[in-house]
Amino acid sequence: MRGFWVMLKKELRMFFVSPVAYVVLALVMVLNGFAFRAALAILESAPSEGSIVTWTFQPQWFWLSYFFVFPLLTMRSFAEERRLGTFETLFTAPVRAWQVVAGKFVAALIIYAMLWLPSFFNFRVAHWVTAGMVELPAGTMGGSYIVLMAMGMFNLAMGIFASSLTRNQIVAAILSFTLSLTHFMLGVFVMVIGRKLSDSIVDIVAYFASAEHIRIFTSGLIDTRPLVYYTSLTLLFLSFTHQVVEFRRWKP
Repeated sequence: MRGFWVMLKKELRMFFVSPVAYVVLALVMVLNGFAFRAALAILESAPSEGSIVTWTFQPQWFWLSYFFVFPLLTMRSFAEERRLGTFETLFTAPVRAWQVVAGKFVAALIIYAMLWLPSFFNFRVAHWVTAGMVELPAGTMGGSYIVLMAMGMFNLAMGIFASSLTRNQIVAAILSFTLSLTHFMLGVFVMVIGRKLSDSIVDIVAYFASAEHIRIFTSGLIDTRPLVYYTSLTLLFLSFTHQVVEFRRWKP
């Protein structure tokens, strides 16, 4: 496990000494601020059954920015190592391929979790300033961040896999963005078509439709099926990445 901790600290240090970290953090804070203000405007305009948390994470403007986060966090993971020629040097140390993959993934997941801290403080400050008039249901708050982390694990795993396939960061970013967006749009498309066909198709598609998962969890309902689904796909893509790294490690 020592190799894993060394890789984790190395990745976190490299990220925070890079300007990319602060660009991503600033971008997410601005977009979260916009989504938060838009949610307040909806609640001010008319009575609503949804809470401010629901209106922050469910509308379309949330998705417009969400999928840009993962390419920015993962495009450097392996592509940068190969471009600089440090990929081969990395494995001269007593470290295993799974420790490298796990270290890079967990580092990206920690940074991803930190990106959502400002939105949490936005909710708490609004609740405090309004003396509790802005309602923050515990189930809605907990469900929202649980599903964001589950979806984040899956999309980060796809991003790291994309980065392992190329030495070009731009190509890795485009591939990561395409994979994440395709998964999302496939769920939306089949959900729309399924509603016109039968309820059984809707039930099946709801299992992998990200928009439906957000709707359920931000309503305060905790469904373990999406959690199992995202965890399984995360492990699958990490195993793919491990195989790619092992192949490139021993490739003459």
